[in-house]
Amino acid sequence: MKKFAKEFKEFISKGNVMTMAVGIIIGTAFTAIINSLVGDIFTPLIGLVIGQIDFSALSVTVGDASIMFGNFIQAIITFLLTALVLFLVIKAFNAFQRKKEEEPKKDPEPSAEEKLLTEIRDLLKEKK
Repeated sequence: MKKFAKEFKEFISKGNVMTMAVGIIIGTAFTAIINSLVGDIFTPLIGLVIGQIDFSALSVTVGDASIMFGNFIQAIITFLLTALVLFLVIKAFNAFQRKKEEEPKKDPEPSAEEKLLTEIRDLLKEKK
């Protein structure tokens, strides 16, 4: 039992497990933001444009079973809106990152060896 506990402790304390845990927590928080953006902002705006269409009430009854295909259609629409919003957020983030990377970088100062080699090259050229 001690060996098992020791192995478990080593597993949990590894960096990649902790990084994964932080990623899951941040992902969960980000999911709440995206869901709110879709549900509270985009869905009502789209509802204004297309007239508050709600597919969730659509169903077919076969015998005693009720097939709620409207909920499925509504879930697909929610998924597509969520995917679109996530795409736009990531696209904006990537554009921000590219702007950050595009800032002009100064050429590094040549090392002492490079300066010396350049002088030697120039002196050799002069002799010819």
